[in-house]
Amino acid sequence: MQTTLTNGIAEGQLTNAAKLANVSKDQFRMSNGIRVIDYQPTSRHAAPSNRYYLWLILPAVIVLACITLYPFFWLIWMSFHKVDMMRGDIWNNFANWRRLLGDRSFGNGWYLLLKYSAMCMIMEVGLGVLLAVILNRSKYEKALVTLFLMPMMMAPVVAGLVWYYLYNSTFGWYHWLMQSAGILGEKSILGDTGTAMWGIVIVDVWQWTPLIILITLAGMKRVPRDQLEASMVDGAGDWRNFFQITLPNLYPFLLIAILLRFMDNFRFIDALLVLTGGGPANSTKILPTYLFDVSFQFFKLGRGAAIALTLLLVTIILGMILVKVFESPAGKVNQEGN
Repeated sequence: MQTTLTNGIAEGQLTNAAKLANVSKDQFRMSNGIRVIDYQPTSRHAAPSNRYYLWLILPAVIVLACITLYPFFWLIWMSFHKVDMMRGDIWNNFANWRRLLGDRSFGNGWYLLLKYSAMCMIMEVGLGVLLAVILNRSKYEKALVTLFLMPMMMAPVVAGLVWYYLYNSTFGWYHWLMQSAGILGEKSILGDTGTAMWGIVIVDVWQWTPLIILITLAGMKRVPRDQLEASMVDGAGDWRNFFQITLPNLYPFLLIAILLRFMDNFRFIDALLVLTGGGPANSTKILPTYLFDVSFQFFKLGRGAAIALTLLLVTIILGMILVKVFESPAGKVNQEGN
C-alpha cells in the first residue's frame, strides 16, 4: 500500500498520516518533490509458517504410520524369522521362504485363488453390466437398484450362514430345487469336490454383483449424449452404439469396479470360512484360507508372514497390470492427438 503526501502538508496532518500508517515521521522519504511512504499494513490473519502446518498433520501421520507402515515392516521382519512368543524372534536363514518353494498347498492355494477370482470376476462383470444396461433409464430403475443393493448391506459372515442353510442337503431350499432339477445328486453342493467351488462363487456373485451394477450405472449416466446422437444419425443401432460409444466410455468405471472386486477376492474369506472352511478335501482352500490356517490354526506366524507378503506383492503387480489393460481408449486417443 502506498501513501503519498505532497509538499507543504501541515505538520498535524503529517503526524496523523504517520499514525495511520503505524510508522514514525522519519520514515517518510522524498521522491520527485513528493513525500512518499511505503509500508505493509499489519494483517490480522498472517500466513502461518510451515512448522504450523507440520504440527497440524503430525497426528494424522503418526496414526497412519502406526496402522500401515509399522505392520508392513513387521510383516517383512517376521517373514525372515521364526516367531516365538516366549523366546522372541529367531533368525531362521530364509527357511520360511525356502519352504514355500516346495509347499504344494501354497501352489495349490494360488491356483484355486486365481480360478476363484476369475470365475467371480467374469460372472459379476458380465451380469453386472447386463443388468445395468437393462436398468438404465427404465421406469423402475430406482426401486430395482435399491432391491439389488440389499445383499451388499449384509455382513459376509451372515451371507455365508444364509447360503449355508440354503445349500443344506437336509432342509435347504436351493439344494432341494437343484436336486429336483437333476443338477445335484444326494450330496450337498458344498459337500462335493466338483461343485463346492461353484457354491462359494455363487454366493460371491449374489452379494457383490450389485456393486458392479451401481458403478456401471454411474458410468452410463456420464456417457456423452451428443456422441450417442451423432452415432444414431449415422445409422448406428443399439448394439453398435453400445460397443462403439458406451463401452469405451465405461472403461474407467469398469476398471474401478474390477480393481475393487479383485482386491476383495484376495482378502475376504469370511463367507468362505463359514461355508466350507477350505473343504471338502481342500477343493476350496484358496491362498487366503491357507494363510489363515498357517497363521492362526498352526500359529506359524513367520511362514504366514512370508505367504502374506507374496500375496501383497502379487496383488500390487496384478493391480498395475489391470490399470494398464483398462486404460481409457478415449484418453489414449486424446494423448495421440496432442
